[in-house]
Amino acid sequence: MKRKKIRETFIIGHRDRVDLPELELFGLPCKIDTGAATSAIHCRHVRVREVNGVARIIFTLLDPSHAEYNGREYSTANFQERKIKSSFGQTEYRYVITSVVVLFGKSFTTEFTLSDREKMTYPVLLGKRLLRRGFLVDVSKINLSYKAMRAANLNPPGDGASQ
Repeated sequence: MKRKKIRETFIIGHRDRVDLPELELFGLPCKIDTGAATSAIHCRHVRVREVNGVARIIFTLLDPSHAEYNGREYSTANFQERKIKSSFGQTEYRYVITSVVVLFGKSFTTEFTLSDREKMTYPVLLGKRLLRRGFLVDVSKINLSYKAMRAANLNPPGDGASQ
């Protein structure tokens, strides 16, 4: 008889803080959005350039007014361009990258669309493709992952704790 692997389940609130260690960003405020298929992160100055014969996407994350803004240009050849339906029902093309997000002290590799979220309250949105990997959403709660990580002292220095 084949046994089904039991997946760890996490209860997450309607908003939290996440670490994106590959992008050197920690304690970023995020909104949990069960209506969004893919997670999203606020970015600026997105462009595609050919470097040594390989297409690379180059972008800057966050805004200068954000506490975690570092002005760094990120670059990767691991990206796609996809047709995405926005929250307003409009279809648009967005670039999608893959990165690691840390929640409850666990690392999850997931996709992020690079999106202009300047007018949005939260620079990061976590969507269903991530949430279906063991998350239950309790909309009456906030910062459950962040609080658990702080209690376990898992956040690195500069984790946005002062925000």
